[in-house]
Amino acid sequence: MSVSRILLGLLEPHSQHGYVLRQRYDEWFGASRPLKSAQVYATLGRLDKEGLVGLAGVASGVGPDRHVYAITEAGVGELERWLDEPEVPEVTGSRKVLFAKVLIALSSGRPAAPMLDRQRQAHLARMREMRASRQAGDLISQLDADFEMYHLDADLRWIDGAVARLDRLAALVHRADQRADTDTHPDEETR
Repeated sequence: MSVSRILLGLLEPHSQHGYVLRQRYDEWFGASRPLKSAQVYATLGRLDKEGLVGLAGVASGVGPDRHVYAITEAGVGELERWLDEPEVPEVTGSRKVLFAKVLIALSSGRPAAPMLDRQRQAHLARMREMRASRQAGDLISQLDADFEMYHLDADLRWIDGAVARLDRLAALVHRADQRADTDTHPDEETR
């Protein structure tokens, strides 16, 4: 998720200081990835250097003065570009790691089925958490939970498909390991 572009979007309706931006971010997106204050101010600093936001004033009150930021015309253009650009469908890092674990387990002669079963149980536990969150949450929380639950469901289907093909996959990985071993250590006769 692009924190910098989300902050631009939160700034577009009106100028705000970092504390309010963090509160609004956490209200909408914090359930899955809370934002630290330091990250807000570091991001605003970068956006300022890029000319996408500017200092609109300083708000005095209880505690230290707070810088108020406003989106610039260039920032609005960047926000529009970001909103118009489709997201490239990606496999998240954790999904790629699971795929890699299956291949490495099989390559090393370990069984992959118990690992996949443990992963299935972890996914099901997370699915239960998301269902509870969905039932207790507001519309934004429900939509966020749906997004994660649909991805978890797809992962569970992949796990089931992988388990169904483990024997064939193990044979394929074993043959690839044998070819690599032959290429690395050629017989004396072929030298």
